[in-house]
Amino acid sequence: MSAIDKIKEPIAAELAEFERYFGEVMTTRIPLLNLVMKYLLKRKGKQMRPILVFLTAKLFGKANLSTYTAAALIEILHTATLIHDDVVDNSNQRRGFFSINAIWKSKVSVLLGDYLYAKGLLLAVNNKEYEILNLVADAVREMSEGELQQIRNSRKLSISKDQYFEVIRKKTATLIACCCSSGAKSVGMPDDIIKKMHNFGQLLGIAFQIKDDLLDYQPNKLTGKPSGNDLKERKLTLPLILALEQAETAEKRHILRLLNHSGKNAHELSEISDFVIQNQGLSFAAQQMNEFAATALKELDHFDNSEIRETLHEFVEFTILRNK
Repeated sequence: MSAIDKIKEPIAAELAEFERYFGEVMTTRIPLLNLVMKYLLKRKGKQMRPILVFLTAKLFGKANLSTYTAAALIEILHTATLIHDDVVDNSNQRRGFFSINAIWKSKVSVLLGDYLYAKGLLLAVNNKEYEILNLVADAVREMSEGELQQIRNSRKLSISKDQYFEVIRKKTATLIACCCSSGAKSVGMPDDIIKKMHNFGQLLGIAFQIKDDLLDYQPNKLTGKPSGNDLKERKLTLPLILALEQAETAEKRHILRLLNHSGKNAHELSEISDFVIQNQGLSFAAQQMNEFAATALKELDHFDNSEIRETLHEFVEFTILRNK
């Protein structure tokens, strides 16, 4: 049994019901939309965000309609942001399959993303889940701010460690934090508990993003070389930022010139990757990731030991040990 399958075990019944509920929510009367929706549903990822919603809810009570609405709302809006991201990045692949952008092109992709945003809003309003809608809408606002900050930073090629953490807090961690706070909110927990779960999710989300940054330096199975996608997009992620902190001024300028080169070839990408490894960027970033994960686990110590709390522990471990 895989690590993620083990994590799903305590909420297997809730996830099965969620799949049915989510399928109904995503059904439309428009043939083209239904076709695209079916394609999306067949190629869904690990469903990490709904898993977090249900685990958090079950840590304190029993999943109810509010929980299912929160999980569906977050998954819908997350899907919409991914579709729009693929248009912005002109990406033809998503999770190893053709992206919506690759098959139906940008016009359909943008309109589909807009449709999903509206669908999510209506789902929350129709179920009178205004407080959960407020949590999720605030998260989407922060995600947009984070993306814009990252674009600005990549153009300037100048970013401090503090700026990096501010970007990933907004861009990635805020939605994971929203999963945890929404799960607690859905079962009627008071504000102090919701805040603790938000903090847990935010720390987990930061560790999750640092792991993604590290995976960009993982050798590709086909070529044996790092994918370097972040480097191709001129993104200064934590391993590179920490490596640059160790470098002399001349070497730092040389690496930034390579990063700024719009037509980076395999040799240049390899040189930047080697620089990061030699200057301990990967090991320093992994250390920071482990520190955030450890702090996230401490947030769970506020609550009684249970099967669900242990599963959340396993979720944190899975986040930092995964290989994709």
